[in-house]
Amino acid sequence: MPRILAFSGSIRRDSWNRKLIQRAVDAARAAGGDVTLIDLADYPLPLYDGDLEDRDGLPDNALRLKALFKEHDAFLIASPEYNSSIPPLLKNTLDWVSREWQGESGLVPYQNKVAAILAASPGMFGGMRMLPHLRQVLNTLGVLVLPGQFSLPHADKAFDEENGALKSPARLHTLVLELVNTTTALARPENRT
Repeated sequence: MPRILAFSGSIRRDSWNRKLIQRAVDAARAAGGDVTLIDLADYPLPLYDGDLEDRDGLPDNALRLKALFKEHDAFLIASPEYNSSIPPLLKNTLDWVSREWQGESGLVPYQNKVAAILAASPGMFGGMRMLPHLRQVLNTLGVLVLPGQFSLPHADKAFDEENGALKSPARLHTLVLELVNTTTALARPENRT
C-alpha cells in the first residue's frame, strides 16, 4: 500500500479545499492507499527568512514536516488560488521543507515522490490558474506530478449539503486511483535502481 501524505493549502475552517482534500482522502483509502491527512494549522511556521534560518536553524515544525514528507511515497494536495497563483501558506511550507538540514539536501523529502494536485474555488475557473504554478514548484523539487489534475469550479454548489460528498466525484476518483496505481507501480522492486 502506498503511503500518501495529504493536506490542504488552506487552513480556513470552512475552506472548500479542506472539504475537497477530505473527499480525496476517502477516495484514496478506498483505492488502497495508506493516507495520512494533516492540517497545516498544526504546523505553524514563520515566513521563510534566511537570517532567521542562519541564526536559529530550522523551526521544529519544519523538521516535523520534513520527516513526514520523507516517510511517505506520494502527496495529495488541494489548494486554493490566490491572485492566480499558490497561496503563501503552501509556498512557505514547501520552501521550509526544502531547506538543507545537517548536510542533507533539501530535495530529499521530495525525491522519488509522486503527487496529485487539486484545487477548488467558488469561481468559474476552480483554481485552474494556480495548478501550473504548483506543478512547476513540485517538479523543480523533484516530484513526479501526475499529468492529470483536478479543479472544482463553483465549489460552493459542488458538495452535498446533507453529507458533504461531492455531487460529481468521478473525475476526482479517477485521479486519486491513478495516484495510488502509479505510486504502487514505481515502488515495485523491479522499478528501483
